[in-house]
Amino acid sequence: MPTPNPLKTPAFFQELQWVVDPVGYMENATQQYPDIFTARFVNFGSNLVFVNHPQAMQEILTNDRKKLFAGGKENKILQPLVGDYSTFMLDGDRHRKRRQLIMPSFHGDRMRSYGEIISNITEQVWSNLPTDTSFQARNVTQDITLQVMLQAVFGVYQGERSQQLKKQLQRIADVFRSPLSSSMLFFSSLQKNLGAWSPWGKFVRDRQELDKLIYTEIAERRQQKLENRIDILSLLMSAEDDAGNSMTDQELRDELMTLLFAGYETTATAMAWGLYLIQKHPEIKAKLLQELDTLGDSPDPMSIFRLPYLTAVCNETLRIHPVAMLTFPRTVKEPVELLGYALDPGTVLVGSMYLTHQREDLYPEPKQFRPERFLERQFSPYEFIPFGGGVRRCVGEALAVFELKLVLAKILSKYQLALTDHKPEVPRRRGVTLAPGRGVNMMITGQRLPQKTPLSMATN
Repeated sequence: MPTPNPLKTPAFFQELQWVVDPVGYMENATQQYPDIFTARFVNFGSNLVFVNHPQAMQEILTNDRKKLFAGGKENKILQPLVGDYSTFMLDGDRHRKRRQLIMPSFHGDRMRSYGEIISNITEQVWSNLPTDTSFQARNVTQDITLQVMLQAVFGVYQGERSQQLKKQLQRIADVFRSPLSSSMLFFSSLQKNLGAWSPWGKFVRDRQELDKLIYTEIAERRQQKLENRIDILSLLMSAEDDAGNSMTDQELRDELMTLLFAGYETTATAMAWGLYLIQKHPEIKAKLLQELDTLGDSPDPMSIFRLPYLTAVCNETLRIHPVAMLTFPRTVKEPVELLGYALDPGTVLVGSMYLTHQREDLYPEPKQFRPERFLERQFSPYEFIPFGGGVRRCVGEALAVFELKLVLAKILSKYQLALTDHKPEVPRRRGVTLAPGRGVNMMITGQRLPQKTPLSMATN
């Protein structure tokens, strides 16, 4: 059967535009075909059907195990980063059981412990920044989220191992910091190790150095008692599946890489977007600060997490600039109809979170930053989907949102800030994500004293 709304541009040029300017690529396509279109990419191996209509999103995300299949092999672009035994690469029962092992790490009392870690690290990082000196906010938020990951995920706090892990993780993340270097993930012909000074050769060498550190940490941890530890590595090492099997060293390594790259780069980007958008809209900032001030000098992290306007601000940040652009791919298993189009088995579908969040019928004036949207109505999981959905929904969503709220609240409550670059920030590819192209240049202009605000004023 014919594919729905195929784009006419030759496949190579489509893929090139998708790598260099993904937002432009998607927005141009929706000018022609608002709800569904078919892309052709040379290196993907098949056509890719993009959808963004909520009805289609619901169909994709609720039929994961029936008509559609969320297979790990479709995520091969991530394999060089996370390995073969990552949750991203597993299928079916293996994937479901792995998620069951990981999920408890992100709930309950552990979140309170993570709250303390997040607050302390934010305080430490920002207190070391000089006043009246410009810095890139995304670099600073990345420093925060990386340290949170090292403590909450690895359980590594101080010392040489901590510094080495931090350095190697930054090196690998920075390999894919631009659209040009990100192209190595998309074009397999560029994945050639031509020695330590070639781009892919450097990545492979840096990955090997990081692996050494991770395996050393796992080996040492296996000699320790893990009962009283709250870090995710220790919890994963203690976890057993239904048959009583625990994870191998390779599985632990791949899962740690997954959590690190899915967690620290993405959350750092969301924080940078949040700081930028709040600073660009003084009236929103004033309303947010008024709400934060109702909590007093040393608020409990869970009280911050529950604030309604802060929640709306974070949701609107993730709506207007979702860090991930697409859901994980789904392959059609049996004939299915989507938005009136008959799709054959073997067709590969992706939901565009970015395009769904830009729909005028869901979000009037979608380019406008207006947190009140999230106070005025409830959006379904197929209309607001910054963390994907279905069986591939982001495992670390709860920690990411908690961290985003706490860090923004801590910074805005304590510091007066100013943007130092008045050119608009636009989203730019960073690996498989979208980040602020200029890094959000800003500076601290002074300390901020909380205002005593009556609760009734803050909630009006």
